[in-house]
Amino acid sequence: MSEPTDEQAARERAVTDAVVASFGPSADDRYREVMTSLVEHLHGFVRDVRLTEAEWAQAIAFLRGCGDITTDTRQEFILLSDVLGLSMLTIGVNNPATGSGPGAATEATVFGPFFVEGSPQTPLGGDVSQGAKGAPCWVEGTVTDTAGRPVAGARIEVWEADEDGFYDVQLEGADKAMTGRGHLFSDADGSYRFWSVLPASYPIPDDGPVGDLLAAAGRSSYRPAHIHFMVTAEGLRTLVTHVFVAGDDHLGSDAVFGVKDSLVLDFPEQPPGPAPEGRTVDGPWYRTRFDVVLAPETSDTTTTSTGGPTA
Repeated sequence: MSEPTDEQAARERAVTDAVVASFGPSADDRYREVMTSLVEHLHGFVRDVRLTEAEWAQAIAFLRGCGDITTDTRQEFILLSDVLGLSMLTIGVNNPATGSGPGAATEATVFGPFFVEGSPQTPLGGDVSQGAKGAPCWVEGTVTDTAGRPVAGARIEVWEADEDGFYDVQLEGADKAMTGRGHLFSDADGSYRFWSVLPASYPIPDDGPVGDLLAAAGRSSYRPAHIHFMVTAEGLRTLVTHVFVAGDDHLGSDAVFGVKDSLVLDFPEQPPGPAPEGRTVDGPWYRTRFDVVLAPETSDTTTTSTGGPTA
């Protein structure tokens, strides 16, 4: 499409200026700041690519499709945010690095698709798998602040997929009970420990508009194997993160751009026999250690929304 004439460009700019002006002094300052920037960028995008009316209609149909497929257990718009890297960028903006080496806070990553409120409480050393399929996996670590002080009573929420790559909310019937998830609290010395199952890689839901977007781009829909963590403690920044399994084939092509090197851990295989917490395991089992460091809470810290599954 040819470049606009100066006259056409002026008319186009006038449209943008009129919309920006509509968010005037009567609006809340932050609302006006966000909406003005949004309009400027959206209008700039249209002018930059010279968007056709057919492409605009296709975009509207795409967004309608995202709404049509969204349910209580599937949020296609957040899935879209994830695959466009918007989720990770927002996390980066709101969770600035606190340095490197000892004392650095644990890095955050995407919230993920399948958090559920009201997970069962698991005692220290208990089993959060609750019957989820997979090889047993022992996870242990500590929760400290950036000064190295242990954090007692930190709430540690964990959730993961089973060996087939399914979360409990994706299953049917009795299998849909809360499995592969739970919460526990760090001990007086900041330590925690629990049994679960070895996580598996899996594709994000790709039977909707976002899947079509990935297919058109020739992109993989897979996420590498991981366990989700959300750690909260009074006076400290809430941490939403994962731990990833070293050696997973999809670490370099995560569909939602959530992998960070500091979160990739070894999960060494262990022989059958005696295992932690007095357990005896008949077959191979796995273990890992994840030490969590929480950043100080700041005045601009915001609480992560947990209003149902995202993507």
